[in-house]
Amino acid sequence: MSNSDPSTNPRTVICIGDIHGYIPKLQKLWTNLETLIDPSHFNTALVIFLGDYCDRGPDTCQVIDFLISLPKKYPEQKHVYLSGNHDLAFSAFVGVLPKPSDGSEFKEGWKEYEHNEEREGWFNGDGYESMHLQGRRWAGDIKDKFNVAKGFEYKGSRYNAAPTFHSYGVPHGSAVPDDHKKFLANMDDVAIETEDRIKHCKLIDVHAGLEKGKNVEEQLKRLKAKDIGVSKVEALSGRKNVWDIPQELT
Repeated sequence: MSNSDPSTNPRTVICIGDIHGYIPKLQKLWTNLETLIDPSHFNTALVIFLGDYCDRGPDTCQVIDFLISLPKKYPEQKHVYLSGNHDLAFSAFVGVLPKPSDGSEFKEGWKEYEHNEEREGWFNGDGYESMHLQGRRWAGDIKDKFNVAKGFEYKGSRYNAAPTFHSYGVPHGSAVPDDHKKFLANMDDVAIETEDRIKHCKLIDVHAGLEKGKNVEEQLKRLKAKDIGVSKVEALSGRKNVWDIPQELT
């Protein structure tokens, strides 16, 4: 007989990737997990959501409602909500990002990418002067709607944020309720878990990855501090530069 006592077994870890505003898919996935995993393990699981809850799909508002409801519905589970690059940009637009730790202004990060401003149609409405670059890009209106290389049409901005606005019942602008702003503000950039029941086992989760060739501890330190005094957070939005695992983690 298998031992189903969660106090003597390692905690089950569930990692859930990009949701992108699709509540039916999230609900179906959650139901499948609840059906297939032993109830004693599922109800005490560590559930790590890896970010990108918004944009593309039509149900961002419902997705965040679902995520917010989990701690009350499953009080013995532990829930970690990591930020993806889309969520960081959404947070920037609604004004819940922490200020840069070095005292600089977000607008200082615009310079590196300002040659893209007209083409990407950066947001220039109320409050843009103190907005992080990614918030302006997220709420913008890209000029060339069709991406020839990828074969799709943008929905609003290059982040495909128009469906997110619509999910809150507005064509554009901030209509995000306070509990959703709190959720966005409290997201983590990195999750580091050590299970007491498993010796020498550490789990490190970020949305995209860590950069090879850069000190891992320094990268983690900056992520844990939510220091976003840069125009682009590679661990949340990097691509080829985060494909390879840093040597220290192999």
